[in-house]
Amino acid sequence: MELRNYMEDIVLQHLDMVLDRYPTCCRCDQCRQDIAMIALNNLKPHYISTEKGELFTRINSLAAQYQVEVIGAIAKAIEIVSKNPRHEKKA
Repeated sequence: MELRNYMEDIVLQHLDMVLDRYPTCCRCDQCRQDIAMIALNNLKPHYISTEKGELFTRINSLAAQYQVEVIGAIAKAIEIVSKNPRHEKKA
């Protein structure tokens, strides 16, 4: 059995789609990770315990329930990271 916060998978599934709406946002690994962490810290965790083979099926079926909430959290995180990246801004 595997214990997993499936919100992490849902955030990662939606990250690129939401980033596409912010073309000036940095997409480096550091900024992507910061965006995901901020979004996850602002979302209620949802843990599941399941066999690995069932994990993706459960995640996909539950993702629709939280899609609006997740997209909103990612968008807010993008705004925060864009204003305060943890690296030098590109010229």
